[in-house]
Amino acid sequence: MNKSFLLIFILCGITVGLAQPLSTKNKKAIDLYIEADNFRVRGQFDQAIKLLKQAIDKDKKFEEAYYRLATTYRNSGDIKSSSESFEKALALTPYPLKQKVYNFSLGDNYIRQGLYEKAKTNLEKFLAIEKTDKAKIDQVLLWKSQAEYGLAHQGENAGYKIKVLNDTVNKYPMQYFPCITADGLNLIFTVRYGHAHNDNEDIFISKKDDRGRWKAPLPLSENINSDYREGASSISADGRHLIFTICGPRGCDLYESEKEGDVWKKPKNLGPAVNGSGWEAQPSLSADGNELYFVSDRKGGVGGYDIWFSKKDSTGAWTKAVNVGKPVNTKFDEMAPYIHVNNKNLYFASNGMPGFGGFDIYSSEKSNGQWLSPENLGAPLNDYEDQYSFAVSSDGSRAYYSREEGGNHSKIYQTEIPKNLQVRSRGNVVQGVVINSQTKAALQAQVELFDLKTGERISVVTSDSINGRYLVVVPGKSEYAFHVSEPGYLFFSQHFNYEEKDLDQPLVIDIALQPITKNAVTVLNNIFFEFNKSDINQRSYPELDEVAKFLKENPKIKVEISGHTDNVGVENYNQQLSLKRAQSVVNYFLSKGITATQLTQIGYGSKKPIKPNDTEENRQVNRRIEFKILE
Repeated sequence: MNKSFLLIFILCGITVGLAQPLSTKNKKAIDLYIEADNFRVRGQFDQAIKLLKQAIDKDKKFEEAYYRLATTYRNSGDIKSSSESFEKALALTPYPLKQKVYNFSLGDNYIRQGLYEKAKTNLEKFLAIEKTDKAKIDQVLLWKSQAEYGLAHQGENAGYKIKVLNDTVNKYPMQYFPCITADGLNLIFTVRYGHAHNDNEDIFISKKDDRGRWKAPLPLSENINSDYREGASSISADGRHLIFTICGPRGCDLYESEKEGDVWKKPKNLGPAVNGSGWEAQPSLSADGNELYFVSDRKGGVGGYDIWFSKKDSTGAWTKAVNVGKPVNTKFDEMAPYIHVNNKNLYFASNGMPGFGGFDIYSSEKSNGQWLSPENLGAPLNDYEDQYSFAVSSDGSRAYYSREEGGNHSKIYQTEIPKNLQVRSRGNVVQGVVINSQTKAALQAQVELFDLKTGERISVVTSDSINGRYLVVVPGKSEYAFHVSEPGYLFFSQHFNYEEKDLDQPLVIDIALQPITKNAVTVLNNIFFEFNKSDINQRSYPELDEVAKFLKENPKIKVEISGHTDNVGVENYNQQLSLKRAQSVVNYFLSKGITATQLTQIGYGSKKPIKPNDTEENRQVNRRIEFKILE
């Protein structure tokens, strides 16, 4: 949200207290005062300030002129001069009802200057006078808590290493609301071509070159950018699903677009489940593109601007948005949500919590389906200025955010995040292409990721129909099953265990799916047995259920389920163990309704190794269950 808009909004509530006869009798001063107001209401602040100063020159005790000068300075962004004028007006009145208006404004101003002691003094004076206006009392109590927080944390440095991105990226008057793809190679942000609030906005993209430097930003797409204002956006982990804001004559709504090959499709409105009659903007899309957080001022929220949430149902439609609720939302304003790729950490800006004043950046972690109490991310990231937007990399080590530079300028910054403030569940990506093993043509296959500890499917994406590319996010340390399928093709599965190792590098897995033909073979890489037993471990269930689904969708095929071992031990024992394990798999399929005529089981023992049995790693590969098409 534009900061000057917020200031005007706040001031609308405090001017009422001065609606009484003017303190001066000087007609020329009054004429200048009235003339200045004609400029002020049109946003022509320089002319208004000049005339108000002339009015004060005519009468040095013209209290209302000082007050109007203070509000005009404030609306123009000059908080220091605003405070000086408020102080002069305050010194001219003996009336408590007027004094509390100045105390209210000075308390807010001094927080915005980082002068927390002065802020606290004025806010306490206001509370000593005002006893009935609950809304203002609540606002002042919040500001007082922020003044106390600022005093308690003044001079602290949480250890951020902040730097502004170079002028190659920051080449426009204003650029803000950055988001980043999960691989860290694409930075998408909003550009405003001029300095005025209503100047046109478009979405741009900057890509990293081979040396890790950000290249000059380019408009994202002619299909995305239009004559309307395209505001804050969010992109899925694979960079192929965009949610963004369009502000036009009827307000701001959220739209989405899919990327096919290198082309973004024409955007479509997210519809009434997400977009209401109010203001919807600042989206954040989960890594798999199935959950959406955004900001709205619609009815039914906790406060003014709140963070809301929607997710896709089984048909791919967005469900009716619900308020995220407390403790994330407050009775004040929450803005710019960013859901980390681990789907457990939510970053957002709020002016309704203890902090350094204005909007600070906070984070909340989800535990057992509930958002925990938000944590202020500390200085120097947060200070008495407004901070908006905080997009965190997959591994949690760095972030990108925008910062106003004064005079309606803004730039994008990058910061390293201190270790103690990084996410506990670090994400990484698995990426590659899916092709036909025979023709090498790209396939639009379904790619699924399962958490084997919980049995939950945590991500499902489709590879690009034009180039076959896919990307899924591994959201944190766990054991995962990876399953790829496409009608008419034999499925592919993979297993990787990140319980022990750090997720430092992306995994690249290129997949060649085999057409369903006789003798086509694939390994069921996510079938697990207890040591030296044929009992199936429950971690195998996600894979087995996917294979059972495949068999149901292809009822005419007949398959061989074969068990294999390494060469350790007596061969007869190995052959019997491999047969029992194959039989256990067949029994599972039978329990899921697969007909016995589709299934044959056999145990090969150690007779058909894939690799030499000369290392433990190779022997582990040889211990497997295979799935072979017989007819």
